[in-house]
Amino acid sequence: MSPPAAIPAPIPAPIIVTAVFGKADTAYFDGLRKAHFPPERNQLAAHLTMFHHLPPSLEAELKQRLAGETRGVPAPQARIAGLMSLGRGVAFRIESPELEDIRDRLRDAFAAMLTPQDAAGWRPHVTIQNKVEPYQAKALQAELATDFRPRSVAVAGLASWWYRGGPWEPLSRHMFA
Repeated sequence: MSPPAAIPAPIPAPIIVTAVFGKADTAYFDGLRKAHFPPERNQLAAHLTMFHHLPPSLEAELKQRLAGETRGVPAPQARIAGLMSLGRGVAFRIESPELEDIRDRLRDAFAAMLTPQDAAGWRPHVTIQNKVEPYQAKALQAELATDFRPRSVAVAGLASWWYRGGPWEPLSRHMFA
């Protein structure tokens, strides 16, 4: 009898970092995504991407830094501040100076390893529609604008994910106090 085959080590993959919303806000955003996102492209729960492509070599340090940013720390204040056109989609613009401070500290720590996209200015948003015809995006933005009011959203934590080409694979979650 031969020994069991070894399970191959996962192929290194880029790491994505997101803010995680509270349950009620996640349900709200996910409901809009379900209604307006092309179903074949809607593979993720609502999220706010903080970094799109960190090198896998940062895994241990990233987890340590995310834990340090959240452990015993009150959740940052955040709000939906407006609508944002993505050209072929629509997003909610999120304002959170405290979350921006966290991102700035992470950006500074990893500056030498950031892609141009992650090194550039950050436009925090939650995408609710993408990859549609521009006229569809304009129509949805106009529809949502009719009764839009800025409101608070709960940021429950930070998460990291492996990106291997399909739905993201969870790497770590770090919840605020």
